[in-house]
Amino acid sequence: MTLPGSILPLKLIDLTYAVDGQKLVQNLTLEFTQGPKTLILGPNGAGKSLTLRMAHGLLKPTSGQVQWQQRHPQRHQAMVFQRPVMLRRSAAANIDYALGLKGLGKAEAAELRNEVLAKTGLSGIATRPARVLSIGEQQRLAIARAWALRPQVLFLDEPTASLDPKATRAIEDLIETIHAAGTKIIMSTHDMGQAKRLADEIIFLNQGVLSERTAASDFFTSPHSAEGRAFLEGELLL
Repeated sequence: MTLPGSILPLKLIDLTYAVDGQKLVQNLTLEFTQGPKTLILGPNGAGKSLTLRMAHGLLKPTSGQVQWQQRHPQRHQAMVFQRPVMLRRSAAANIDYALGLKGLGKAEAAELRNEVLAKTGLSGIATRPARVLSIGEQQRLAIARAWALRPQVLFLDEPTASLDPKATRAIEDLIETIHAAGTKIIMSTHDMGQAKRLADEIIFLNQGVLSERTAASDFFTSPHSAEGRAFLEGELLL
């Protein structure tokens, strides 16, 4: 589905990414549309992070194309990484900085910042230095900072990989909130439990190759690929 003014669909066309002749992502063709939460699942080294970084525009593919529906997609999409990077300022000021780059006026930015802090449960720590927050709080702040920009698409690269169960649940709840507000979620994980909780559809990668793409309910009950079945049975190393 294409909405007026939408940067979606996003098309990855025959993407390959190689280092020293070794293909880490191979001939990957995918299309992402508005709607379902898409989780890219696979063992470590499957090419999940590389795929997200190429889609986001952070990495240039060795060959192939990344095509968005509209020009200047960078204005309407954002990415949060596994390890959050915090500026040397308060939690609120971290969000203010991102909004300032977007060119918003002070009053509009302050209103939006306060709204995002409230919706992400971070209002109580808004004045604290971001770098002294817990890792879980920093990751929530990183996602809040990205969401404040109102992206149409939010890429999340294993955002809970180093978090405890409580912090993981808080991030997952936040992801559901952002999705419900209309942002397209494209997220990588190697955590099957998380994929079961969050995914509407699964893209399964193994050794840089697309093994299958299917509804999450189908993948976890009857995966189509031998690689998918091996992963669910614990035969592919995480």
